[in-house]
Amino acid sequence: MDIDRLLTERSERDDFLIEHYSSPLPEEHRADFSGLDYFPPGDTWELNGSYERAAPRKVAVPSSIGVESSYTMLGVVALSIGDSDYRLTVLDDGDGGAFIPFRDGTSGVETYAGGRYVGIDPDAAGEVIVDFNTAQNPWCVYDEEFTCPLPPAENWIAEPIPAGAKAYEPPG
Repeated sequence: MDIDRLLTERSERDDFLIEHYSSPLPEEHRADFSGLDYFPPGDTWELNGSYERAAPRKVAVPSSIGVESSYTMLGVVALSIGDSDYRLTVLDDGDGGAFIPFRDGTSGVETYAGGRYVGIDPDAAGEVIVDFNTAQNPWCVYDEEFTCPLPPAENWIAEPIPAGAKAYEPPG
């Protein structure tokens, strides 16, 4: 695990939320924003998986406003967490990347109840590392004006994954 890279990415994420014109963080929260809260990084949550590509197809995904939205499904990642095996749906992020929206045992307790996202970059052979240390909150966590895809039922992980971003609490 490259902890320096991870900490740099976290710092850059905080800077983006404060400074960037596309930040989902409302202007009135930026002055008092001191950065996101994260679980400590750990190798335990860098998991090897197998990526099974699928012909891209539109699928209905639940959203943060209670209606289904259409997303492009790219494939499935098979991996083991604890004593359980999972086949997690991978979606197109709209910018040429792939991500897994997921819920886990920390959802609604230490993390956003609706789940988090983790990006993936499978190699040509279909091997992939799912690094939950990089898990992020969807933008609707910061501002209700955003509509975010929520994890489909097959992406609900029973075990807690204490890695990545914790729940966001607005300053004040």
